[in-house]
Amino acid sequence: MKKIKKTVAVLAFGLGLFSCSSQVLAAVGDQGVDWAVYQGDQGRFGYAHDKFALIQIGGYNGNGLYNQHTYSSQVQSVIAQGKRAHTYVWFDTWGDLGIAKQTMDYFLPKIQTPKGSIVALDVEDGVLASIPDGYGGYTSTAAEKQANTETVLYGMRRIRDAGYTPMYYSGKPFTLKHINYDQIIAEFPGSGWIAAYPNYDVTPAPNYNFFPSMEGIGIFQFTSTYVAGGLDGNIDLTGITDNGYKNGNPSKPNTETPAIEAGQEADKVKGSAKEVGMTVKVNFSSQNYATGEVIPDWVKGTSYRIIEKSGDKVLLDGIMSWLNSRDVETLDASTSGPVKSSQTHIVQYGENLSSIAAKYGTTWQDLARINALSNPSIIYAGQTLSVTGGQSVAKSNYCVVEYGDTLSSIAEQFGTTVERLVSANGISNPDSIYAGHVLKF
Repeated sequence: MKKIKKTVAVLAFGLGLFSCSSQVLAAVGDQGVDWAVYQGDQGRFGYAHDKFALIQIGGYNGNGLYNQHTYSSQVQSVIAQGKRAHTYVWFDTWGDLGIAKQTMDYFLPKIQTPKGSIVALDVEDGVLASIPDGYGGYTSTAAEKQANTETVLYGMRRIRDAGYTPMYYSGKPFTLKHINYDQIIAEFPGSGWIAAYPNYDVTPAPNYNFFPSMEGIGIFQFTSTYVAGGLDGNIDLTGITDNGYKNGNPSKPNTETPAIEAGQEADKVKGSAKEVGMTVKVNFSSQNYATGEVIPDWVKGTSYRIIEKSGDKVLLDGIMSWLNSRDVETLDASTSGPVKSSQTHIVQYGENLSSIAAKYGTTWQDLARINALSNPSIIYAGQTLSVTGGQSVAKSNYCVVEYGDTLSSIAEQFGTTVERLVSANGISNPDSIYAGHVLKF
């Protein structure tokens, strides 16, 4: 009954938004996305109505501190589009306050989103846990839970003291096994950013019948397949994504962070002022190319560089198509950035665009446009695809499972152990992995 009551309350709260004139609740019910390196330099929104993005700055994992090279440009892209940009940090601490301190010392000075904005700790791995759960994983003892929780609380206190809004991100099952969530919510009410997916179908709006029955949830991540090809979809339940912005006002915040300033500058470039070399996004509202053909949906919302200009028309790289200037929005006003070097990939049996994109640190949408694929769902073994430059997954401590792979063969290939792969990826059944599955190691 607790879950049913909470669902009703959330729905009532959301419905109340539309009859409320107060700007304070401007963000309640707003949807948005979260990005890492896989969403490319400019990221990608799912729909025209999306209002915010939470962007990974980097974090601490089994190999130590790492930076996400896409962080600043993604923040810039969000601001350029008049939306609200927030930050999250990957937070593997293994219950060690020294690691928590090192991570906060390193990343807090690097935050590019405005003071007051969300800085979330992403806690999905890297915890103390020693009790076998019978499914190849481990559950934390009471003492281990408390140690894990103390590192999270330490990080959130540091975030608060630095002038940002702290949040805790994870899934419900992981949290219940390893974290004293009630302690977090008691000290930081409404700070939960919790993921729960009913399935992996394309899900453009939340299914409240699958809402996790937990207190203190400010953001509900309701799907990892917001659009075809994969993208996390989130809904703001309390207005927390307003923080750092003025009552949800999409005008850019007054901050001195370089990424924000670059986004503000890009936002000023309108109409025919767009120039060769600038990075732009094809608007969701765009209907036709300048030549009259219908623009496919997979092209919209994606970023491209202008490679030629003629009057009010611009030619975009990759799709090699002309659009009217009014149908694209500037994300980066710089005209001097380098063009990514290209390479090719031979499609293997069992691969899809998403798994190939993960290998090269790009997105399936970029692969589709670069290769002019009329149906991104159809590729075949032996097909040669052009891919843009970027860091391969193998170099970023990720691998993509291919047909015939086992955890043992992957562990041997990358110099790790099956146990580490199970722990790092939260695998409940080590005998059940599938082609296209992205694993950390």
